[in-house]
Amino acid sequence: MDKSKNVEEAIEILKQLGLKEYEARCFVGLARLNTGTAKKLSEITEVPRTRVYDAIRVLEAQGLVEIQHSSPQQFRAVPLEEATETLRDQYEERVGRLQSALATVDTVDDVEESPVQEIWAMAGRDAIENRTDQLIAAADEEIVLVIGDGSLLTDDLVEALNGVEGNIDLVVGTLSESLREEFQTAVPGAETFVSGLEWLHGHDMIEDEAAIGRLLLIDRSTILVSSIIPDNKEEQAIFGEGFGNGLVVIARRLMAQGLIPDRDPR
Repeated sequence: MDKSKNVEEAIEILKQLGLKEYEARCFVGLARLNTGTAKKLSEITEVPRTRVYDAIRVLEAQGLVEIQHSSPQQFRAVPLEEATETLRDQYEERVGRLQSALATVDTVDDVEESPVQEIWAMAGRDAIENRTDQLIAAADEEIVLVIGDGSLLTDDLVEALNGVEGNIDLVVGTLSESLREEFQTAVPGAETFVSGLEWLHGHDMIEDEAAIGRLLLIDRSTILVSSIIPDNKEEQAIFGEGFGNGLVVIARRLMAQGLIPDRDPR
């Protein structure tokens, strides 16, 4: 069997999308062949021949494989674009069912009031970007965003910022003039500036020290601060709410550096 990294990665991703081991191996095997018999497929995937038939039946039911009822039977994978779209539809359908199920489960913790001040930790760029998008969408008066890493200027962030209503003040700070111009072009409705927070620039930083990723202040009462881990470029963040929250007060004063006077959140 071909033990190449790409083959094993494809099999692992298919398993994460819901296929079982043999099903994933058979699909990847067929993707490497124009057509194949159970014998040929077993040889290149190391799936037992008797189990190939079971895997193919499942893949056919999911719309990923076609069968020619000849003697011996011939199998082939559907075109790659068609297969990926089918898998995407199945994944999104499962996520939709999960959302519906979780929305209707009974709560077991009866909390009368939410705490006024909260600080939470979270990790993972996708999760942090999703939280950023949600906070931006929930803003009523003002959004102040300082970007410490150019890689965070993603299509999702641009879409979220461009979706901000016109009556909401939108201010974006960057580390450099070139990044500021890039933001201004991508988000013409934002008021941009080059941040005066020198420690965001990474001067005199230790090589393995985490760098600030993003600072987001919503309505002067909600803050999200993230850092980028140098070794793996993973993002971690803390999130706080409450106008009197010490974290929010400190962040508000820090982010004031570099803002034009009439935008100073102090």
